Amino acid sequence: MHNNKSTPPIQFHFLLPVSFTQRTLAKEVIRDLFKKEKTKLEQLQYIFCSDEYLLEINKQHLQHNYYTDIITFDLSNNPKAVIGEIYISVDRVKDNAQNYEVSFKQELLRVIFHGALHLCGYKDKTQKDQVLMRKAEDKYLHYYLSKAK
Repeated sequence: MHNNKSTPPIQFHFLLPVSFTQRTLAKEVIRDLFKKEKTKLEQLQYIFCSDEYLLEINKQHLQHNYYTDIITFDLSNNPKAVIGEIYISVDRVKDNAQNYEVSFKQELLRVIFHGALHLCGYKDKTQKDQVLMRKAEDKYLHYYLSKAK
């Protein structure tokens, strides 16, 4: 099944229980996102984990000693095809959803698309880049919601 060139494998791994329905639709939207952003996707792994787990990755790989909601690793050897690993702290997503007064699912989807957009070349270090990133996140969030009906 994964040998089909038109559907690159996107896998969700849960290191803790997560209420996340319509996963197949989420994967479909991620594939569409890569197509629309003109980036070839070879393989993508999402790992849903705890704050503590992600903090360890942040310390070990990025030398950052703070909590974050997402860390994206581009593991591609070939610049023309993305292989990525995206770690998402479910704890952070829950807190951020409350802080931004949105549903857990909406914030989870935003973060899922955020990681994919990083792999498509989007940055978020400057104010200008953050605005572009947020616009793209909103675009794919609305796209997902329109398909979820």
